[in-house]
Amino acid sequence: MSEEVHHGHLFLFVPVCLGAGAALWFSIESPPAAIVLGSALALLAIAFLLAARDTVVHAAVGGACLLVAGMLCAEWETRRLATVILDQPLVTTVSGVVERREQGAAGEWRYTLRITSTVDPTVRRPPLRANLLARSRHVPATIGDRLTGRARLSPPSGPALPGLNDFAFQSYFSGIGAVGFFLGPPRREPADAAVEPSLFIRFDATLFSLRDRISNRIRSILPGDPGAFAASIITGERRSMSEEATEALRVSGLAHITAISGLNMALAAGIFFVGLRGLLSLAPVLAARYPNKKIAAVGALLATTGYVLISGYQVSALRAYLMTAIMLVAVLFDRPAISLRNLALAATAILCLQPSTVMGPSFQMSFAATAGLIAGYAGWRARPRAILPPARGLGWRVAAGGAAFVGGTLATSLIGGLATAVFAITHFHRLSTHGLEANLAAMPLISLVVMPAGFIAMLLMPFGLDAPFFWIMGQGLELVLKVAHTVAGWGGGYVFPRLPLWFLPGTVVGMLLLTLLRTRLKHAGTALIAVTVAAAWLAAPRPNGELLISEDARLVGVWTGTGETSGFATNRLRPPAFVFDQWKPVLGLEAATAPRMLTETLPPAPDWRIGEEWTDVQTREAEAAFDRLTSAAQATRFVCIKQACVLKLSTGKRLITIDRPDLAGLACDRASIVVLAGRTRMTACRSGATLFSQTSLRASGAVEVFGLDENPDELTVMPSFDGAPRPWTAHRLYDWRTASTASRHGNPSRGQGPTEPAPPTSAADLSDSGE
Repeated sequence: MSEEVHHGHLFLFVPVCLGAGAALWFSIESPPAAIVLGSALALLAIAFLLAARDTVVHAAVGGACLLVAGMLCAEWETRRLATVILDQPLVTTVSGVVERREQGAAGEWRYTLRITSTVDPTVRRPPLRANLLARSRHVPATIGDRLTGRARLSPPSGPALPGLNDFAFQSYFSGIGAVGFFLGPPRREPADAAVEPSLFIRFDATLFSLRDRISNRIRSILPGDPGAFAASIITGERRSMSEEATEALRVSGLAHITAISGLNMALAAGIFFVGLRGLLSLAPVLAARYPNKKIAAVGALLATTGYVLISGYQVSALRAYLMTAIMLVAVLFDRPAISLRNLALAATAILCLQPSTVMGPSFQMSFAATAGLIAGYAGWRARPRAILPPARGLGWRVAAGGAAFVGGTLATSLIGGLATAVFAITHFHRLSTHGLEANLAAMPLISLVVMPAGFIAMLLMPFGLDAPFFWIMGQGLELVLKVAHTVAGWGGGYVFPRLPLWFLPGTVVGMLLLTLLRTRLKHAGTALIAVTVAAAWLAAPRPNGELLISEDARLVGVWTGTGETSGFATNRLRPPAFVFDQWKPVLGLEAATAPRMLTETLPPAPDWRIGEEWTDVQTREAEAAFDRLTSAAQATRFVCIKQACVLKLSTGKRLITIDRPDLAGLACDRASIVVLAGRTRMTACRSGATLFSQTSLRASGAVEVFGLDENPDELTVMPSFDGAPRPWTAHRLYDWRTASTASRHGNPSRGQGPTEPAPPTSAADLSDSGE
């Protein structure tokens, strides 16, 4: 311990403790109140000051102080943002000011609107900002324009399955309260001259207008995927790249190039630093009188500041900028530029301002890769001197330089890949098997062609001389895309199911000990990683539910059969890609068994808005159609008619999915489990069947159901959300009639949780639900 203190390595654990405190606050169901945390921090600070310095107790109390401080930072960020998230989907006419815009690969535009009004209907609890997609042809609105149109708004999606990524969490801390799309071409309206935006809003609009013009300029010179790739590297806009190119980069392990991260920032700073220092050295008088190295560092700092300003404030860009800025400032004070201490300072700054980033893969993978590379670089410098004599002669020196470059690229890719593998497996459940070869082939192009040409083009853009250098950049990116497509054709890599909950904490603690400590204590990290990986390898895989239901109840999946005859059946011919693509790696699926479609039809639903009700003839027709559907039920796949599907369970009972609330009663009479993709007042089936509906799933999110093959009357339901709501889940429990929020998320199979207004149900519904 004393030796670690002597080397100053305990400071490296400051962001670790802050991040652990923030992660703990975001993860637990009911965190302590701010007053409790503040009191605990004050007491711990007193104990820290009284404890003997450089002792285990002193370090432990200091770590506890930082842990509580991280929790307070998380509390402060959550209260500061207070993002209002839309509580239920609706169609309304929305008006707002365009704050961001990005063009997609098919010519569509995605706008971020600061909402000013909603009409027809007026939303009582409107979000401040919304992301809206405009697919229809229209004159694109520019940043700062006022835009209006009929749009469908929805809350951000929750996890596709319990434990997966919650997009509402990310939206809450990005200030986005709704997502959706325009139902037609949006219209531009004249701005309200009486409303004067704040200085910050004007600066932000000016900055993003500049970013938008740069992106459009790049895409006008480089059409297609190379232009979209170049825009993603320079301005961070990634939506204009085609799905094929995006998937190839992801599968090949080259997707990190599209994010403005440490690689891009380091190359930009390095190119400017070396170039400016070389130009200054051409003037002997200046070189003799002034410190060229420090002048070049100031110039590189200004260049990287401009780079991060036009990047859209991405987390990876902010982290890379802070790290680069600290490195360049260290040059000004004649301190080591590349060190773990600088990385710790950058991490501490981000965690104090945006502690929510600790929960995302971008922050975790970015810092893990950087820490691994710095530690590996330090280990390489501490290695014994080479046994072989230095190369003599021009040919040998060129060969040695080439070998060093290839070896450095190989080592960088290997260390970066190993450092981020744990997070890729945990968050994305995939691991590229050929990322090393892809990076070895692509990184020389990025370092020697793409980034220098792009940087020179940006410097010459104000003079209109950027086109030749953007063309060179495009040629390099064409080759990178060819590498990506070639490597992606070798295979999609390994797919990992959900690992034990202790896998990520165990491996992360081991990695921290291995990279942040200097003495032999670091080998405890190696041992911990080895034990955690071995235990996860030998442990029984986490079981998947036999029945999976998406949060909108539209996609239902069931495991059918056993052993070699087992399969996975869904109730949709074309499962929604957004949800099903998240299911596949977790469940180890390539495809699902499609339903068998019948030509049977159901009578149309009565129009409750004009007082229509079911007639006796319609009721008999619906009952007959349901009887024919249930008699055709199969055990290996869903059998469907329009708006209804049935599956025979292994117990002989039936599962029915329906899209119409007016048919819920008929379904309840003929099944043991009913999944209703619609809102209803029904909270349970009178027949005793288990009912899942959009109303109940609104509170619980997507669910996994266990025990389907044993007794469908005694099911175990695992919801995505349980217990007390958090600020990013409270919108699920909001009731606009009473303007109140329920106290807990409920069990959807027991009808618990808040209800919401719904169209009147049919007579069959009412009789079945006991109303």
